[in-house]
Amino acid sequence: MKKRSTVNSSIRGRRALLRTGAVAVAGFWLMGLSSFESLFIPSKKLWEHWIEHDPYSTTTIDHGPWGRLLMRYLSVAADGVNRFRYAAVSPSDRQALSAYVKSLESVPIRRYSKEEQLAYWINLYNAATVDVVLAHYPVESIRDIDISPGIFGVGPWGKKLFIIEGEEVSLNDIEHRILRPIWPDPRLHYALNCAAMGCPNLQPQAFSPDLMEEMLESAAHAFINSPRAVWPTEKGIAVSSLYAWYEEDFGGSDAGILAHLRSYAGPELRQRLSGVTRIDDHDYDWALNGTKTPKS
Repeated sequence: MKKRSTVNSSIRGRRALLRTGAVAVAGFWLMGLSSFESLFIPSKKLWEHWIEHDPYSTTTIDHGPWGRLLMRYLSVAADGVNRFRYAAVSPSDRQALSAYVKSLESVPIRRYSKEEQLAYWINLYNAATVDVVLAHYPVESIRDIDISPGIFGVGPWGKKLFIIEGEEVSLNDIEHRILRPIWPDPRLHYALNCAAMGCPNLQPQAFSPDLMEEMLESAAHAFINSPRAVWPTEKGIAVSSLYAWYEEDFGGSDAGILAHLRSYAGPELRQRLSGVTRIDDHDYDWALNGTKTPKS
């Protein structure tokens, strides 16, 4: 009887937890999906293993295979959203992409310069994201690729996809434990692409140390001045959920986000932001950043 009581107590406890979780989920759903999603954005937490670098290294990494795939399959549309032609990728190019990602796993990256490391992590993140989508294509959204561990795991970001220098690494690790802590530059958010329409563009060429500054500036300016970043509402303005999820990287407040936006705003956006002191809402389009039909 005593054992049975313990079991029943455990069951009641789990049921209570599920009820509490359901209420919490319902509450955040009423607040809006983007507000709910913010609960699952990993915090910025340094993985010290990856701090090591060689400031005297002149060795470079060949990102040519990734660059050639981008030239072949990335489409720049009139609306300013770069779309990847997933359905058009040939079997040989699919194999070439996977081989490129695999080759980056074998790079002893801590022996490279910090500049070379930055390009390495950005290109690995973007190429692996496309590789994962292709492995599960067709999908309506990358969030449908439900391979992350845990009951609340969403999408592919939490899965350990790589073994680099003996360490298991996920996409989340690259973004939140390596890039954001080691290179605290908000423009990195415009360099990483999550295969969604609401995300900053996948760039038409691979990142490189020589072009890094130019590409980060260009990516920031393009996204911020697009309708995906800022749009008018009845009360004022709304912004991409990117700025809500990573508010700490953009100044930690509405004022900080607005200052960041103004620093890259063109004439039209500058006028829209004139006199604005608060952000009223945020949203994000998770639809896949693919073309509807393959182009030859």
